Amino acid sequence: MSGESLGIVETRIVTVFDRDDPLRMRSGATLAPVEVAYETYGELNSDATNAVYICHALTGDAHAAGFHEGDTRPGWWDNMIGPGRPIDTDRWFVVASNILGGCRGTTGPSSLNPATGEPYALDFPLLDMADFVEVHRALARRLGIRSFAAVVGGSLGGMQVLQWALSHPAEMGRALIFAASSRLTAQNIAFSAVGRQAIMRDSGFSEGKFLTRGTSPSKGLSVARMMAHITYLSEEAFQEKFGRSAQGGELSPNFGIDFAVESYLEHQGQRFLSRFDPLSYLYLTRVMDYFDPFADPHVIDALAADPVRFLVVSFDTDWRFSTEHSRRIVRHLEGSRVPTSFREIHSPWGHDSFLLEIDDYHATVRAFLDRAAEELA
Repeated sequence: MSGESLGIVETRIVTVFDRDDPLRMRSGATLAPVEVAYETYGELNSDATNAVYICHALTGDAHAAGFHEGDTRPGWWDNMIGPGRPIDTDRWFVVASNILGGCRGTTGPSSLNPATGEPYALDFPLLDMADFVEVHRALARRLGIRSFAAVVGGSLGGMQVLQWALSHPAEMGRALIFAASSRLTAQNIAFSAVGRQAIMRDSGFSEGKFLTRGTSPSKGLSVARMMAHITYLSEEAFQEKFGRSAQGGELSPNFGIDFAVESYLEHQGQRFLSRFDPLSYLYLTRVMDYFDPFADPHVIDALAADPVRFLVVSFDTDWRFSTEHSRRIVRHLEGSRVPTSFREIHSPWGHDSFLLEIDDYHATVRAFLDRAAEELA
């Protein structure tokens, strides 16, 4: 791995909207207070021009790089962020936050509703991609940053980057979008629908009030994660990792866990229970279903008038958000003469490739940000 780890980092929480200044959401609802969990890496320069914002994917959080005290697991994008790494913290001041509606320190459906003193549950307002962006912008203001040299994200994170660039292009110089989509296909919506139904049909869901009733839709959430995880890897990756190998040395036909791939999925589902909230899974996946910014024929007008430089990256074995999803974004951008670089990267690992250390991918990101640094200098 190139570069060095950041070492020990700390997650902070700040209130960015309160009762006197609530978040006004795309749906018309208001929300307050809104707290945000975030981490920063590197140093902000004197004129605050070297900032980079990281937008995370569906199940990510603010802990993108480095290590928490006493934890041996690095942040989810540690191979990308750090001294000498593609997003070089010797050069850039990096901000990573947990998304609105998440369950890792930022206000979400399991947070306490000040009107009732109990968790919001399904009374939490439905979210829009623009609501995520408004919370990111509010955090930036709290940190004294008016514009970012770059905003970066993969998958759902890339959708946030696109929304931000379309809505407020003056607030970023470059936008980096990896393995993302501007409009989910019916198949993608179907995958998410089944995951949500697994959660909501679990008897422990208790009409969304499981937090106050002492139940948990853990079976549904683990099945949702297992199914989603299948879509994050390619067939080639599954074959290389598992093939048809037996979990216990040799196959012994039964309805339990007999194949190694079954054991792997079971592990992924169980592990997920300790770090993610079923309500957040419902809310965040639903935002992705409705995201379709280019349905508005004027959505790109502000960006065309104040262009941001884009890097759009896809991976050739990603069948969840295939290269065609990225090409659709590129066609809209180039059609409005927005400067856009596009690259399809070879990787056997499917959708999860954007999280991995792949030489061509990292070299592409490094070169794109090197050009940004040269322009600043």
